[in-house]
Amino acid sequence: MQSIQANNYPIHFNENGYEALNIHLKENNYSKLFIIVDSNTNDFCLPKFLPYLETELSIEIIEFDAGEINKNIDTCVEIWKVLTELGADRKSIILNLGGGVVTDLGGFVASTFKRGVTFIHIPTTLLSMVDASVGGKNGVDLGNLKNQIGVINVPEMVLIDTQFLETVPQNEMRSGLAEMLKHGLIYDKKYWEQFLELKAIDFADFDELIYRSVEIKNEIVLQDPTEKNIRKSLNFGHTLGHAIESYFLENSNKTTLLHGEAIAVGMILESYLALHKNLISITEYSQIKTTLKAIYDDIVFEVSDIDPILELLIHDKKNEYGTIQFALIHGIGSIKINQSVENEVILDAFNDYKL
Repeated sequence: MQSIQANNYPIHFNENGYEALNIHLKENNYSKLFIIVDSNTNDFCLPKFLPYLETELSIEIIEFDAGEINKNIDTCVEIWKVLTELGADRKSIILNLGGGVVTDLGGFVASTFKRGVTFIHIPTTLLSMVDASVGGKNGVDLGNLKNQIGVINVPEMVLIDTQFLETVPQNEMRSGLAEMLKHGLIYDKKYWEQFLELKAIDFADFDELIYRSVEIKNEIVLQDPTEKNIRKSLNFGHTLGHAIESYFLENSNKTTLLHGEAIAVGMILESYLALHKNLISITEYSQIKTTLKAIYDDIVFEVSDIDPILELLIHDKKNEYGTIQFALIHGIGSIKINQSVENEVILDAFNDYKL
């Protein structure tokens, strides 16, 4: 697969990625190499990765416990301490080997340690391949609030090896698929339509679907690296989806949702908002709702859940001057940003979701 040129860094695929990585390590005078992993990627992905690595640099592995609950500043502090104890300096390089939690957190750790050291993302889950590792966003959660602390800072490169997907459970694959579906809905109707008959997809060609998803996100980010305009389109499904994800994360009586599970609900709800604003037709809305509900299990919302979820919306990073801003699809394959919606309509969306 041909490499994709992103904003000041390349995205390499499969064997080409390892070749590019090893050349980069050879040609740059790094002092030490650190690999940040979580407990899952340490067990399942690191053994697959290390044999491809060709370097005489000293290698140190830094591991933290897997899970969104550990994507916080406390974990960063522990990793900063370990980097200091192991003699990391500004000429060190950090490889972030893992899913979205690892790439988000690892990129933030690298961007802030000694005011910034070089880092490379090696995503190992579908979600991190098509979303988290591309675009330069790095950060951590603040309590239950998603991605409140962070920076936009690009890696030296991204290496996507789809062999790692052999280690990913089916529910995690579905989680990543949500972002691919989103890319079709906001940008490429033909791409969306490839997923309408999921059972008919030849998964031998899944690499091509991943490639197109990365291409779409990159094309959007290149137009608006710092999210002042069109990049906000990538937030479709995320305004309500993140609030739902945060609410389920903080409530012990709720089963924690994977990111893509929450975003799938968010896309259905926000498609209803688009329908209310006459941005999509009832036929388009029905197609979106039917397709997503066929892939993802229904989430049960009690009446008492809705107000706390709506309260979380005010913390959404996309809000401006206290007004909740949505990115809503304008027909399948197009988007309108900075859309405001009354709370009553959002309540209607939750009620319709249950039907």
